[in-house]
Amino acid sequence: MLIDYIKLNNFRIHKEYYLKIKPDTTLILGANGIGKTSVIEAIYLVLRGKSFKATDKEILNRESEFYRIELGKTDGEKIVATFDGNKKQFLVQNKKSARLPKKDKYPVILFLPEDMHLISTSPTKRRNYFDRILEEFDLNYHHNLLMYEKTLKQRNDLLKKIAISEQEFGLESESVFFSLNIMLSKYGTAINQTRQRYIGKINEKMTILYRSIAQNLDEIEIYYDSLCGLSQNEYYKRLDAEFRIDLMRGATKFGVHRDDFLFKFNGVLADGTASRGETRSIILALKFNEAELIETETRKKPVILLDDVFSELDKGRQTALVEKFKNHQVILTSVE
Repeated sequence: MLIDYIKLNNFRIHKEYYLKIKPDTTLILGANGIGKTSVIEAIYLVLRGKSFKATDKEILNRESEFYRIELGKTDGEKIVATFDGNKKQFLVQNKKSARLPKKDKYPVILFLPEDMHLISTSPTKRRNYFDRILEEFDLNYHHNLLMYEKTLKQRNDLLKKIAISEQEFGLESESVFFSLNIMLSKYGTAINQTRQRYIGKINEKMTILYRSIAQNLDEIEIYYDSLCGLSQNEYYKRLDAEFRIDLMRGATKFGVHRDDFLFKFNGVLADGTASRGETRSIILALKFNEAELIETETRKKPVILLDDVFSELDKGRQTALVEKFKNHQVILTSVE
């Protein structure tokens, strides 16, 4: 799929806006505050079904009662997203829907300046980031994650209920926890195995991709920090063994919901070691990796959206960046 144009009405500061998109690289230049990121956001919204940073009411131009985004494709088809102040609607191939159908969502690689904090942010945000990548092309992973989160909530709610009410832990509760532990161990083991498999694939190329940008010989690795690399039976036994601790805490201590993804730079943690320029190159290498992985798994070339990506990159690294994505459709913004 190739984008032909994007047209905006009442989207953030853009009352009316039209941009012709090139089949290779489209550069949006301008000072800060003129709405460059808003164009990136609009393209993302139409291709993925929602904004990456705000609600529809926040996106709506303050002086308007509706917004409209029209994205035209080179094959003549178009996707239209509208919001009237209360409800959002998508129009795809003359069919209306309140949400963008999964079959019409298209893979996107998004770089934002705040991605620079991925290395130093909380484990929860790193888990969410990598979960989003894996959910993009692995439906089983998406299902397992949903079921795990649902079961975890049920278990935690019951733990809190018992702790607050100080009710006696009887046979009925024991039976419920037995079932919940079975389900958590089943889905948790599957999630752990999928994460390990794909992090292994990502690590096969991380250093090579990093060096192609940074133009040096540093080594990069993503370390999957997990205590859950167990069989389903061993996972269950661990949950059962820590039950009394969970009961006192009112929450489940052990599980893949506590895992982390750590970035290593020449064998040590990148957080606090890598410079800002090195950190940016690490994140860009991850984006390249993400693009290659999605293309391999889905047979679709993702659209590349890069916001303020040239900041803190010298000319050589800027050229290397553009060259790396030369076979993709790229829309990028810059103040230069």
